[in-house]
Amino acid sequence: MRTRLVLLSARLLDPGTGTFLPETALAVSDEGRIAALGDDREIRALAGPATTVVDLGGAVVTPGLVDGHVHPVTGAELTHGLDLSYCSDLDDVREALAREVRTLERGAWLFGWGLDPNVFGGHPVGTAPFDSVLDGVPAFLLLFDAHSALASRRALELAGVDGPRTFDQASAEVVCDADGRPTGLLQEDAACELVERVAPRPTREESRRRLADALRAMAATGLTGGHAMDANGDSLALYEELDAAGELPLRLRVAPWCQPGTDADGVRELIERQGTGGALWRVAGVKLFMDGTIDNGTAWLERPDCHGESTHAFWPDPEAYTRIVGDLHRAGVATATHAIGDAAVRHVLDAVEKARATGGAGVRHRVEHIETVPDDTLGRFAELGVVASMQPTHCCDFTRADHTDNWSRRLGEERASRAWRCRDLVDSGATVVLGSDWPIAPFPPLGVMAGARHRRPSRDLTQAPHGPEQALTPLEALRGLTTAPAYAAGEERGAGRIALGHRADLAVFAEDPLTTSATDLPDLPVLLTVLDGRITHRAAHV
Repeated sequence: MRTRLVLLSARLLDPGTGTFLPETALAVSDEGRIAALGDDREIRALAGPATTVVDLGGAVVTPGLVDGHVHPVTGAELTHGLDLSYCSDLDDVREALAREVRTLERGAWLFGWGLDPNVFGGHPVGTAPFDSVLDGVPAFLLLFDAHSALASRRALELAGVDGPRTFDQASAEVVCDADGRPTGLLQEDAACELVERVAPRPTREESRRRLADALRAMAATGLTGGHAMDANGDSLALYEELDAAGELPLRLRVAPWCQPGTDADGVRELIERQGTGGALWRVAGVKLFMDGTIDNGTAWLERPDCHGESTHAFWPDPEAYTRIVGDLHRAGVATATHAIGDAAVRHVLDAVEKARATGGAGVRHRVEHIETVPDDTLGRFAELGVVASMQPTHCCDFTRADHTDNWSRRLGEERASRAWRCRDLVDSGATVVLGSDWPIAPFPPLGVMAGARHRRPSRDLTQAPHGPEQALTPLEALRGLTTAPAYAAGEERGAGRIALGHRADLAVFAEDPLTTSATDLPDLPVLLTVLDGRITHRAAHV
């Protein structure tokens, strides 16, 4: 056996049991698999002249962390602009925009991202508060949910948007005032694209560089994989380029979108694309949307929100979605459906139940986000074998314990009190996968795990937690980024654990993440990240 890597003096943490293995060292074969476990002397003897040998000095090794819901290419592009996520009120936003405007050349576009609708307080979300700052400046400001954006008057003019439009996406909208004039608020992708398609785009080389930089930054946080929930634009070609050049530091499972209006040929094409890819990435599954977001009034709720919004599905005909899920299920293709509101989640579960009645119980479908669900929905995830994919940091950073935030105000006390029911879903027997949804929230996985445990705002941990009864244990949070994503991908026999024959995708931490407090966890040093037995990140002193 040729040995690619040897790790010595390690504490090998098994997320299956939450305990350390009796062995202190491991060897990785040239095929990127864990080939031997033993003591330091036994494993050191397996090293050859070309083997990388690292003495970890008692550091803790876990399986590599996998983000269960991430948008690498989109994130690399969107986060290149002005970061507005730290703005807490309209004055903050105006000041940030004014600073950025002063740096722009005449006619240049201003791009921003991460804008929290809570900055508007009780005022309508629109560009009016920024008109004086953005006078004559084409600007496109993405709200934090990435399902809506603000376009300045000049941007709308350049795009020829001067009134309402009709879209295939039922919840897409160019929001207009009582006189039919656009307010600047664009709801959902179809509306946002009206402006995006006239805005300047990065060159192919710029996109490649930004993606490579973002993926390297992810690897430095202990991430070895991600379930990429889009294949838009040049995504697949960029992954192929990086993979072929040996510059892909994450193992990516990519789910292309299926949108309303997709016909039989479109479904057939999605099925045929399954399994294509390279050494470290492949197309696996299909991403669909059942609704939008609560914050912008485009979720699908069983009762309207406080503004009378969030009353319908993303698909004009929800039964068309049900039929497509059935077609994909019968072809053995797993689906991952964005469903945030209670009506949306219920419809997805109904569609899966209908599909499973035709056979194929082994297909592992998923629901993404699940921000509010009633009691009678919880048990159906385990009953139907549906994976619950959740992002606890969204609850931490975009809602408040006192329910004064936009999300909670829209829902009202009853529904806001059942926010991100991670604990209840785990207790019901469901597999809960954790992720960031980057660029919606930061990607460092230790922060995601911490949020699942403390449920407090990341920027001010002195604030009260939102729904502390829904917190996960340290071990459950670790499983959400190791064994659970492996199971969701149907790879639990070869990934997500430290075991013979499993992939050598590993993360090494200075201390035990299970005994590190939730508040200290995001700062736990990541000493080493290993993908396929090759080091993708190494701290300076290791």
